[in-house]
Amino acid sequence: MEASRATGTDMDTGLRARLVDVGVELVAQEGVQALTLREIARRAGVSHGAPRRYFPTHLELLSAIARRGFDELGARATAAVGDGGAPPRAQLTELGRAYLEFALGNRGMYELMFRHDLLESGHLGLRDTSLPLFGRLVELVGRVRPDADARLVAGTLWAGLHGIAQLWGWGSLQLATATDDFAPLLGSVLDAHLGPEGV
Repeated sequence: MEASRATGTDMDTGLRARLVDVGVELVAQEGVQALTLREIARRAGVSHGAPRRYFPTHLELLSAIARRGFDELGARATAAVGDGGAPPRAQLTELGRAYLEFALGNRGMYELMFRHDLLESGHLGLRDTSLPLFGRLVELVGRVRPDADARLVAGTLWAGLHGIAQLWGWGSLQLATATDDFAPLLGSVLDAHLGPEGV
């Protein structure tokens, strides 16, 4: 009896994870608009009602998919700053580069992750995953700009990075700046919010 109960639980966990895996693949291939319960169920090879057993609302399934994105972005951010031994400005440069590379390489997931309705809903602790990333940015900004409100500067810096990611993804910045490398734009947005490097 116990063995069959454990097997059922394992199957439930496996199917739940499979639905999220399919959602991650789908958002990567076709974007946020493709993330319907019916399409995820079809691709997972289950009935169209099966996802509701694990995710009672569409928002909960989207939140579970977005959490995978935040987990990956968090891992990239951790790798970018390394052991924290580099100067804070250098860490911010690497953090900014990792953020932009993630955003541009995962456009569907990136769009999903920052949907206000998902973050506001509090489903699956997305804020618990996203806020530490912002906290790391605030901490580094505070070390570079101890004279300023680090939270406000970090917020505007993040907005600048987000703007670069969006406009670069659309091809607009390449046209406007006649460049095919976002690194100078990253340097410029860091200078604008942190002051020129070495000053």
